[in-house]
Amino acid sequence: MKLRSKYDREILLLALPALGALAAEPLYVLVDTAIVGHLGTTQLASLAIAATVLSTAFTIFNFLTYGTTAQVARLHGAGRDEDAARLGSQALWLALGIGLVLLALLQLGAPAIVTLMGGEGEVKDGAVLYLRISALGAPLFMLASAAQGFLRGTGDLKTPLLILLAAHTVNAVLEVVFVYGFGWGLAGSAWGTVIAQLGMAGAFFMVQYRAGLERPHPEKMRPLMRIGSEIAVRTTALTGSFLVGSAVLARIGATSLGAHQIAFQLWVFLALVLDAIAIAGQVMVGRMLGASDAAGARAAATRMIGWSVIVGAAFGLILLALGDLVPDLFTSDPEVIDKAREIWWIFALTMPFNGAVFALDGILIGAGDTRFLMWGMLAAAAVYLPIVVLTYRNGWGIEGIWWGLAALIAVRLVTCGGRFLGSQWALTGARA
Repeated sequence: MKLRSKYDREILLLALPALGALAAEPLYVLVDTAIVGHLGTTQLASLAIAATVLSTAFTIFNFLTYGTTAQVARLHGAGRDEDAARLGSQALWLALGIGLVLLALLQLGAPAIVTLMGGEGEVKDGAVLYLRISALGAPLFMLASAAQGFLRGTGDLKTPLLILLAAHTVNAVLEVVFVYGFGWGLAGSAWGTVIAQLGMAGAFFMVQYRAGLERPHPEKMRPLMRIGSEIAVRTTALTGSFLVGSAVLARIGATSLGAHQIAFQLWVFLALVLDAIAIAGQVMVGRMLGASDAAGARAAATRMIGWSVIVGAAFGLILLALGDLVPDLFTSDPEVIDKAREIWWIFALTMPFNGAVFALDGILIGAGDTRFLMWGMLAAAAVYLPIVVLTYRNGWGIEGIWWGLAALIAVRLVTCGGRFLGSQWALTGARA
């Protein structure tokens, strides 16, 4: 890989603010956890259930960001900024509709959902309360997700970062005031989040309003809905695969589940950096293809894959070097530490391949090749899930789960890599 490329500066300028925006979300969850955690174990357990439900729902609908980014970037690259603004408007209305439906479902189904998640007694009551209050922010969160996708598509990743940082700062302050100052407890945490989301949605809406706001046109929403459904299936298959793996480990034993939690949460954290490069891929590839520059899109994409592999390999080497130290930072249980060390080398060796997969994912989303990504992810899940089942039946333990994860990454690398080597993804121009 060449030391320098004309694309490096833009990749960096896009990836850094994207990384900041991505990191803001887990930091917000950590603040919530820290504030509620001091109320007591029951309240913390209630938050854990409600937060899991909300984060899963919001993750499934992240197509409002990714799908909007890709289409707006293509129109922006074609010099059709007014059309891009109109598309952003339709994404907002679609997001608002989805958010209202989600709000109704969570209000009506909160008790049943919490029971399904294992909530009982006071834990269930607290989780239902938190979920119903937080659900009021669902339309606001969805609206902000769509607007963030519009801004990313135009190449503006600094404005979303600033809005998110401001919203999360307000959230932290309000939660402290409501929870401890007013004595509202768990409900105070939820209300602080909703009010912060209101400000965040308002800021994003004003940005879209200044760019141009169009009334709802269902026929113009259909392309977003098509791409959105394909990305949603892809995301659900990936999230579902991880949930099944955790469920199997819970049945194998608490020691294995604890070790998996340490490695997997580190995997998720390191994925933030790789996802930031993937977002740069969505923006640059979409814009270049919109400008009918297929050669430039391929060259920039190749560079992004190279950087993502290098970053992933660096993470892998660091993990290998610190394998005897890192698990000790998370637990003092020697059995959990031993289990973590069993799979540490698998975890580390998958990182460069994971880097390539993340970059390819972002590139193909930017190209609008979401149908292929959907089927590729379903194929990977179809390989992973039988390995998980066999692990449980044959007693392969935590190593079996992580070999399954390595197989999932390998299938995604082969399918996405093969697609990238072809030319079907590199369709130029923008739809009328």
